[in-house]
Formats: sequence, structure tokens, C-alpha cells
Amino acid sequence: MDITATSRLPIETGGRSLGRTVRAYVALTKPRVLELLLVTTVPVMILAQGGLPNLWLVLATVVGGSLSAGSAAAFNMYLDRDIDAHMQRTVNRPLVTGEVSPRGALIFAWTLAAVSTVWLSLTTNWLAAVLSAGAIFFYVVIYTMILKRRTEQNIVWGGIAGCFPVLIGWSAVTGSLSWTPMILFALVFLWTPPHYWPLSMKYKDQYDDVDVPMLGATRTGSQVGLQVILYAWATVACSLLLVPVASMGLVYTVSAVVFGGWFIYESHRLYARAVRGTEPRPMRVFHASITYLTLLFVAIAVDPLLPF
Repeated sequence: MDITATSRLPIETGGRSLGRTVRAYVALTKPRVLELLLVTTVPVMILAQGGLPNLWLVLATVVGGSLSAGSAAAFNMYLDRDIDAHMQRTVNRPLVTGEVSPRGALIFAWTLAAVSTVWLSLTTNWLAAVLSAGAIFFYVVIYTMILKRRTEQNIVWGGIAGCFPVLIGWSAVTGSLSWTPMILFALVFLWTPPHYWPLSMKYKDQYDDVDVPMLGATRTGSQVGLQVILYAWATVACSLLLVPVASMGLVYTVSAVVFGGWFIYESHRLYARAVRGTEPRPMRVFHASITYLTLLFVAIAVDPLLPF
């Protein structure tokens, strides 16, 4: 299937309601991905403050980070609109359906990038603004334009873009970086492959059809499962480094062990099923990874607020 040329999509907007147009542009920002931003940014700000930070600062950081992440997502949809038109899970994206024109999406993406950078520089500090701009650059250029269609390690290194929110949240509070946010950065970095590779197993045929070498599409189920296990163990080990480095308390320590153990168990289960030749159920690990990260960061937020 030839997908090298941009799909010819209808871009007429005549007669379309304002609400429908707004929803289409909101869809360009990948709202579900923004949930990860909230999960990782706000708890880190609480940890950096050692308690509840200024609520205006939290709101300003979340708004700026959301605009930044939305910009990266819109750029991604603009650049990937050719392959999105041939994948079942992305065929309803607004650039594929014609709800938004390529030109409109590009202007929207650049606008969000500029506004988010200026907003963060004015409401937080220059370091948070620079990190935000760096996250956009990494996701759009390094991942989408360079790595995604060239190597099965795309999500490993491209996933670095998703690690920036912890640095942004920490720097917004402190104006600097230290070992604690770096460990959190490494935690999200290690978590990303075992989170996304099961999804690529689920949509293996679709990635094959568009020649995108996601690991789940290029390797056997057992090979992917083994990689998921290794990264899951590394993720949990990294999470435990916070205990001595950030002086985390009992709530976080217990949460890291219990939830981490569950994440590792689900990873081993994926591998075992693949080795036996039964349906590996990769989406079970995909959803477990989201729950794991969410609960872990909730523990990060709660731990500094307790007296023990």
C-alpha cells in the first residue's frame, strides 16, 4: 500500500457548527494523553514544595504544560496524517476525516507552542518554559520525524518527550533541578516501553500495514514480553531509588513495592502466555501500566503531606 503521498482529504468547513469545529481542534491535542501530564506534574510539584504549593502556580503550570503537550500532539497528527488514514485506531482523527485542514492543524500547533512557552515564562520561570519547548521539539522532531518510521527502538528514545512534565513541575516550584526530578525522569523513561509495547502488540497488523517498526509489530510475542519484563523490573527498581534520595516515607515505600509488584506480575503473565502460545492479552498490561503509574504518583503526592 502506497502511503508516501499525503492522503487527499476533504477540508470543507461550510455548514459545520462551531461546537463541532472546536471539538475537532480539541481532539488534535490528544486529551487522553493530557491525563498523564496531570498525573505526573502535580504530584511532583507537591513533592518539590514539601507540601501544597501555591495553587495559582499549580494552575499556571498545568495550563502551560497542557498547551505544550497539545501542541506536540497536533504536530504529530499533522506529520502522521498519511499513515493515520490507513490505521483503524487512528482513522477517525480530525485530519483524516477532514474536520480540520492540514494548514489549520499546523497553524494551531505553532500557536499552542508559542503561547505555552510565553505563558510558562511569564507565570513560572524561564527554566520551565525552556523545558516545555524542549519537550515539543523532542516529540515532534526526534520521535515523530526521525525515529518513529526508522527503528523499533522509536518509543524507547522518543518516549523521552513524555518524561519532561516531571522536570517542568519540579522546576516551576524550585527554579532548578536536582537528583529527585532526574530519578522521576528516569522512572517515566523506563515505564514508557512496557506501557506502549503491549499496545503495539494489539495493533501489530496495523503497524505492519503502514511500515512503522513498532517492536510489537517486528518481534514475536515472547520477545516483546521479555522486553516488557526487563523494563518493568527496571521501572520498579528506579522507583525505589526515591526512598533514600528524596527521603520518601512509609506510604510511598509501601505503594512502590505493592503496585510495582503487581506491574511486574502482569508483565510476567504476558510473557508466559506468549511462550505457551496462548492469547497474550497485551491490553491487560497496557491498562495495568497506566494504573500503576497513576497510583505511584498519587503516593508521591500524598507522602509529603503526612506527618510520618
